[in-house]
Amino acid sequence: MNYLAHIYLSGDNDLITIGNFIADSIKGKQYKKYPKHIQIGILLHRHIDTYTDAHKTFRLSTKRLHEKYGHYSGVIVDILYDHFLAKNWNTYCDIPLDEYVEHFYDSLEANFDILPVRIQKMMPYMLADNWLLSYASIEGISRVLDGMNRRTKNRSSMNEAVVELETFYSEFENEFSTFFDELINSTKQKLNDLNQELND
Repeated sequence: MNYLAHIYLSGDNDLITIGNFIADSIKGKQYKKYPKHIQIGILLHRHIDTYTDAHKTFRLSTKRLHEKYGHYSGVIVDILYDHFLAKNWNTYCDIPLDEYVEHFYDSLEANFDILPVRIQKMMPYMLADNWLLSYASIEGISRVLDGMNRRTKNRSSMNEAVVELETFYSEFENEFSTFFDELINSTKQKLNDLNQELND
């Protein structure tokens, strides 16, 4: 899953959310040097990634893209699924998406010193272009895919995946809905387990 889903699945604890958000920058056991709730967020992120990559519905979505995009298919589906979460946000959250995103940005700024350097450098771009809110539109997803393609020095052709999104829109949306309901349940259980483990 991409940024918005990871943030949403963290629940209402700001430090768990930040841990989840920065997790890709924290390798191995480095997470243990962070405060408890940041640790929970990092471990939750790893659970979400493992669960997602192995899930049959997620793999069905990636299979549709694999011939053209190869090992980048999973990254693309992560981004497409964030689009459907943003588009259908009111189904999952009572707080409007723009308010929710603004609170997250405020939390990042309040905890700036604890963020890895890579995240600190990324933040100005994220805030300036309001990445999380932009996921709700196809135009926004197109810009994200363009950026990802540039980061691969144009090798991935991810910028072209908006064509598949539009062509198979209802299929991707149905797969997201099925998958995300199951991911929510799995994540809630894992979050409870992590809270108990680190409190013992």
